[in-house]
Amino acid sequence: MLSVRPKVAELAFHVFSRSLHPELYTIHKSRIVERSEYQAQIDITNCGHVITWNAGGVILCEVATSAHQPLPKRRCLLSKPLKGSRTERAKCRGGITYRSHFQLEPVEPALFQMVQKQLGSGPTEGLLHTFDSGRIAMGALSYVNVETRRHSMLVQAIHTFPDDYAIVKVESLFSLPPSADTA
Repeated sequence: MLSVRPKVAELAFHVFSRSLHPELYTIHKSRIVERSEYQAQIDITNCGHVITWNAGGVILCEVATSAHQPLPKRRCLLSKPLKGSRTERAKCRGGITYRSHFQLEPVEPALFQMVQKQLGSGPTEGLLHTFDSGRIAMGALSYVNVETRRHSMLVQAIHTFPDDYAIVKVESLFSLPPSADTA
């Protein structure tokens, strides 16, 4: 099965207050993060990524995917086309906060190839997946880096779209309120 990216015009960004069933998307790479205060699963999918973060029963699920991907409507906090540059925030039960900044950036072919080469070369601490080639000679890449702290998790994702010479960048911060022992 080829794992070719959708066109960038077909991308969407969603946040749910629930987890999604993994059968809704194809997972290519996955990582589980466990801290004393929260757990998370980070998945690189055929269209982008899925991050499922759980802290004390509060679940946030961020999905960067195709707008044609069938997703549930129930408990959807945010649903936006992944276009331009945008920052979103949400306050959740228990003082939990979520912030995300995403942008779709069309670039010149030479710059795109340089970014593609830098992302795909050498060892990496994050998740990296190289997709099969599409209509042009180079395959897309997805890179997801996760930085964890006791009360927060920062996720930086970069997805390349060679057919469109475009790069999607997403930076999301999942945060717990400061606890009484650190205040």
